[in-house]
Amino acid sequence: MGDHGVDHEEDAAAGGDAGRGPVKSAERTVRILQALAQPPYVLTVAQLQERTGYPRSSLHALLRTLVDLRWIEPPAGPADGYGIGSQALLTGTAYLDRDPALPHALAAVEAVRDETRCTTHVARLEPGGAGPGRGAGNVVYLATREAPDAHRTHSRVGRFLPAYATALGKALLSERTATELDTLLPGDVLPALTPDTVPDRTALEAELAEVRRRGWAVERGQNLPGTVCVGVRVEYRIPATDALSCSLPAEVATDAEVERVAGVLVRAAGRLAADLRAAGIR
Repeated sequence: MGDHGVDHEEDAAAGGDAGRGPVKSAERTVRILQALAQPPYVLTVAQLQERTGYPRSSLHALLRTLVDLRWIEPPAGPADGYGIGSQALLTGTAYLDRDPALPHALAAVEAVRDETRCTTHVARLEPGGAGPGRGAGNVVYLATREAPDAHRTHSRVGRFLPAYATALGKALLSERTATELDTLLPGDVLPALTPDTVPDRTALEAELAEVRRRGWAVERGQNLPGTVCVGVRVEYRIPATDALSCSLPAEVATDAEVERVAGVLVRAAGRLAADLRAAGIR
């Protein structure tokens, strides 16, 4: 029996005992979508096979199904690759549309952008955990408003970044216990996004202690060279899951400017948390 048949047998077995683990074909489908959601966003069959390790027969069958359902788009030509399709966009947009906190957060993001004249974000901490397909904690960007003079033309909305390498993430990690950090960090050594990424848990914990003392987080070029970010958590949930941040070019991010932006963020996060609690949003 070929690999595709084996998948069906394993799926049936898993369906008969749902507590024993993920359905193999479903897990493979999600991992294909996750691969296409990362740069360079277009991958050939060979590149997808290299990233996923799936047998070619199973991979082709899954790709055909995903194309038919419009979750991915087929290659435009023989040398081209697959990309994310319109159904994935529709589903991702539904996550934002159903979130009652987001309209309040958008108003706060726009107000902070207008006052600071910095690109401003709101993001949420996605938990890590054990099991296939579960990685360390990331922040997912829910909304971005560009600075008036921003040169970047693409949005971060829907993008994931490791929590340990962002001001947003550090603000949220700072109130986690050691046990919670165990599930939110990839290990004691932290993979570097840039030469300035915090290298290990010991160094990160020193930064988190400073965040708790100061009330806001800052990172300088830890996920994007030449950029400084300031982040503050929004305390309407316990522990907080959302945070606001501003991004500044490194050349203008003096200590005084960083503190000014942090002050704006702290006030805005406090107002936003109060608004959300008053609206009964948890």
